[in-house]
Amino acid sequence: MGGIDLTELSVEEKVGQLLFIGIPGPELDAATVELLDAVHPGGICLFARNIKTAEQTRTLLEGIKGSLKVVPLLSLDQEGGRVDRLRRLITPMPAAGQLRTAEDARELGAIIGEALSLLGFNMNFAPVVDVIDASRRDLINGLQTRGLGITKEEVVEFADAFLDSLSEHGISGCLKHFPGLASARIDSHEELPAIPTKRQELNSIDLYPYQKLINRNGVSVMIAHATYPNADLQEKDANGNLLPSSLDPRIVTSLLRDELNFTGLAITDDLEMGAIVRHYGIGEASKLAVHAGEDMLAICANAGALYEAHSALTKAVESGDISEARLDESIRRIADLKEMVPEAPEFHADRLAEIDERIKKLNQHLN
Repeated sequence: MGGIDLTELSVEEKVGQLLFIGIPGPELDAATVELLDAVHPGGICLFARNIKTAEQTRTLLEGIKGSLKVVPLLSLDQEGGRVDRLRRLITPMPAAGQLRTAEDARELGAIIGEALSLLGFNMNFAPVVDVIDASRRDLINGLQTRGLGITKEEVVEFADAFLDSLSEHGISGCLKHFPGLASARIDSHEELPAIPTKRQELNSIDLYPYQKLINRNGVSVMIAHATYPNADLQEKDANGNLLPSSLDPRIVTSLLRDELNFTGLAITDDLEMGAIVRHYGIGEASKLAVHAGEDMLAICANAGALYEAHSALTKAVESGDISEARLDESIRRIADLKEMVPEAPEFHADRLAEIDERIKKLNQHLN
């Protein structure tokens, strides 16, 4: 379903392919159509504000696909627990931190995979593979119940099973939050964490899941917003401050691409999070992200920020600050992933009822 012919895309359309955007509400209204026409996004991420009923969600996603020249990636954050965008449609799902075995993770992945496929999605911003072991479990960073397993080995075992199930239902998974947020003392939704982890610990613990999982076909990686002042790992910005990991070529290109040999899609965490917008304008952050080696930039809340990012990137390409070759490199990765995901199956409401029963059984098993 990729079908991206680079020769047929204008600069504005190419820039749009790098944007993973949110939309305002549950309908394809005039403001949303205007946004899609202007930005030409390569991906759409839905949130609770967009999801009211199963039929409405499927209709919305089909409408989005039909209104865009290039079929988009269609994602959401469906982890379970406190990050459950489908709780209005079906029984709330258990948190990843409640899972006790790889088979539990496989079942949760199957439940999520089939539900997302029926609703019309082709991607999920999950699983969280931050290693939240006993020494990190009490840190206040918003991740406490979101991670799989309690050792790095369990994280890999559980995530592998979860991703298998997503893939069986045609849903592409995304590992997050690279290179590791589990030691953060604050939530990056609010401010930029300075993570005290040293390079040896980062290599042996936090990067372990990525070393084991990033060669899986069709798996993307989401880059965190954080700094690692004790790891001798990052560049500094024009003001002498460490660049956030999502905007740093030493993280995205040198570490993820060159050291770990990752060839798939690299996506920023939402650039509208406090960790970024309190330090950089959205236009500057977008250009830094592309220079760092990011393929797609998540901007999910504010339409004004999307217009600003699209304009800043278009001007950067037209001025030569960002080369079209650099743009095409990311678009090819985006196209490759789109080619891997199948068309959504026919919608059957009775299947969602059956999935609902599986969730209840899994919840009973874990409680």
